Amino acid sequence: MKPANSIFSALGTTVFTVMSQLAVEHKAVNLGQGFPDGNGPDDVRAKAQEFLADQPNQYPPMMGVPALRDAVAAHAKRFYGVEVNGAEEVMVTSGATEAIAACLFGHINTGDEVIVFEPVYDSYLPMIRLAGGVPRLIRLSPPDWELPRAELAFACSERTKLIVLNTPMNPSGKVFTADELGFIGGVAQRYDCTVVCDEVYEHLTFGAARHIPLMSLPGMRERCLRIGSAGKTFALTGWKVGYVTGAPHLLAPVAKAHQFLTFTTPPNLQRAVAYGLGKDDAYFQGLARDLERKRDLLAEGLSNLGFGVKTPDSTYFLTADFAKLRFNGDDLAFCRHLTTEAGVTAIPVSAFYEDKPPQNFVRFAFCKDDDTLAEALDRLARYFSKQG
Repeated sequence: MKPANSIFSALGTTVFTVMSQLAVEHKAVNLGQGFPDGNGPDDVRAKAQEFLADQPNQYPPMMGVPALRDAVAAHAKRFYGVEVNGAEEVMVTSGATEAIAACLFGHINTGDEVIVFEPVYDSYLPMIRLAGGVPRLIRLSPPDWELPRAELAFACSERTKLIVLNTPMNPSGKVFTADELGFIGGVAQRYDCTVVCDEVYEHLTFGAARHIPLMSLPGMRERCLRIGSAGKTFALTGWKVGYVTGAPHLLAPVAKAHQFLTFTTPPNLQRAVAYGLGKDDAYFQGLARDLERKRDLLAEGLSNLGFGVKTPDSTYFLTADFAKLRFNGDDLAFCRHLTTEAGVTAIPVSAFYEDKPPQNFVRFAFCKDDDTLAEALDRLARYFSKQG
């Protein structure tokens, strides 16, 4: 038999799958996977049922139903002051991961260099390489996750085609500041780059942190492809409804890739998401406040147990340093040990780096019911009390 694709064949089973399987085997509380325990807003789900019964269920337009494209445009104006033409500058995708793939496949030619920030969402690098691109990794390190400006400036050249920017950032919970975004935008303009902006956690920011789309900064409107996710905004991760916003000349090649990936997304889920994007401010504020409370509950509990915790400014995730817990092993071994011995599952942060990653940080998801978080902390407390 001739070999399969070398890029995908070289990939092992993801650590997320491995740890989730281990959690099931040991009946552990799984704080590894980043999906909420809840079932999303009642009214949004009710709208999906209503539309399923009385709206067409055949193929919708490839670019998405007009109601959702217009709603995404209105959302950009409402929250960020960005004027968008829904009919020409918005495309609906089957989740944000498909949106990322379509952006990369639509814009990368063989040999193009792509700037990517580590820690990195796991789909970026395989997709870049499958498209023929060459990743140039810029490392952000815990616990402060500061942008290494000199390294970014050094890594860029005339060969740089794209910058992939994830803000708010998974798994670090970092929200890039206006100053950092200005620097990234300046680099993109200097080297005539397009920036693929993965902004799926845009509404999940805490405290004084505020999400700023790079697209909203001077000189960046025509250089950005902005990706959003109904899965994160409405805690409906299984719906797989994403959207890409960009100037027509940037969106056109993305649409050509999309037509051969999924082509369309369930029409009445799209219509329900369009309704959801028009919900009042109280919904969006409440979503963030509830997650912030859960973050604080978990952060306090882990700190009391001896973990080093820097509370994140966004996302579903908290990164914890276990260096002071006197464990003899790396982060993957620690996660396996916690699962089998303490009955709580986390994800090793090394999984988000390609080479020589930090070895003493793990990621916990706090987008869970209060009872789930309390049970996880109780199990950890019982386990560490036995360790002396």
